Amino acid sequence: MVNQIETGSRIRIIDAIRGFCLLGILIANMIIFQYGIYGREVMRNFNPSKLDDVAHQWLLILVEGSFMPIFMFLFGYSLFKLRESLVSKGLKPGKPLVRRFLMLMVLGLLHTLLLWEGDILLAYGVTGFCLLLFVKRKPKTLIIWGVILSVLLAGISYGLMDDTPEEKERMTQYVEQSITVYSEGTYLEVVDFRMNEDPLGLPLGAIIVIILSMPLIMLPMFLFGIAAASKKWFHNPKRERRRYIWATAILLPLGLLLKSLAVLLSEGAWNDVLTTLGAELLALGYIFGLALVLSFLSKRSIFISAFEAVGRMSMTNYLMQTVICTTLFYGYGFGWFGQIGVLNGLLLAILIYALQAVASSYILRVFKNGPLERLLRMWTYWSFSGKSRTSRKATDQVDVNVVA
Repeated sequence: MVNQIETGSRIRIIDAIRGFCLLGILIANMIIFQYGIYGREVMRNFNPSKLDDVAHQWLLILVEGSFMPIFMFLFGYSLFKLRESLVSKGLKPGKPLVRRFLMLMVLGLLHTLLLWEGDILLAYGVTGFCLLLFVKRKPKTLIIWGVILSVLLAGISYGLMDDTPEEKERMTQYVEQSITVYSEGTYLEVVDFRMNEDPLGLPLGAIIVIILSMPLIMLPMFLFGIAAASKKWFHNPKRERRRYIWATAILLPLGLLLKSLAVLLSEGAWNDVLTTLGAELLALGYIFGLALVLSFLSKRSIFISAFEAVGRMSMTNYLMQTVICTTLFYGYGFGWFGQIGVLNGLLLAILIYALQAVASSYILRVFKNGPLERLLRMWTYWSFSGKSRTSRKATDQVDVNVVA
């Protein structure tokens, strides 16, 4: 049976899922752009309307924490396909993969230092080195490791949110200060505040431990992605519909249930456990649910094409979202920080994404890749053409755009 989603050298369904994921990430990040990475936890400081409170509750359940894991899954998937492509051409994958991870780390570091504290590229680049230990393992081994780590990390999170009154007061003072700096400050003032102010008051040792533990925290979804690529679960969507139906029917409602309970029990010791497990299960439910929907659509579908275009330029679009939103919300731009509300922020996110879909479609009609995707390929293959030396006269068997 001919697969209506996989055409040419790309697996279109993966690009479409990546594009859909970018919409969810923008909606989730819009809360951070508007209120700050810590301010979103104390929304009362911004005097939200009842409508904004309701919208925020729904976003906590449906969006927050459940789209970044999709990127982790796709990172693992893309890593496996890239390595498979290099090996099939008789190339040693070590150096190209290491160069790719280093490039992600550099871009992530620049993103963090120059623009915004919500970067993911640096952490993904670091985690990539850990994944080299797993990329050749059997799918069953990867899934077992992923499940064990997920349960373990959820258990560790039990009761972590019990802040003392002093810690709550320090956080309130930080958020009040951030409102002034982010809404009125110059570019250098914003950067200085972001780099030097710490509302948590953590010692250096604790910060180092947190940084070193990040790859472990992110590992499960990466491993699930590698396993899915190894089993070719998205190569023929029509043939895999039965798997998609069962996975969606189980994972989607279970993830929604756990995250809903986490929101209802916001002050409970089990909150973080429910949030951690629920976010991951919901992410997997979204992946298989979207794959199921896409399996019924024609390859000419505007729905697929729009998400696919954004997904093929995922890194460029991800970083452009930061540029656009920091310009809109920070003092050196329009200074909308904390002013437009959650619901209006959601509508703004959809508008920005729609414009990105149009721009991405146009760019890909003229060029094969987005600008940062092209740069990443050139660095990965150490080639101005952006192709491995053995395939410059032919199209790559596997074309992978990895944002994360």
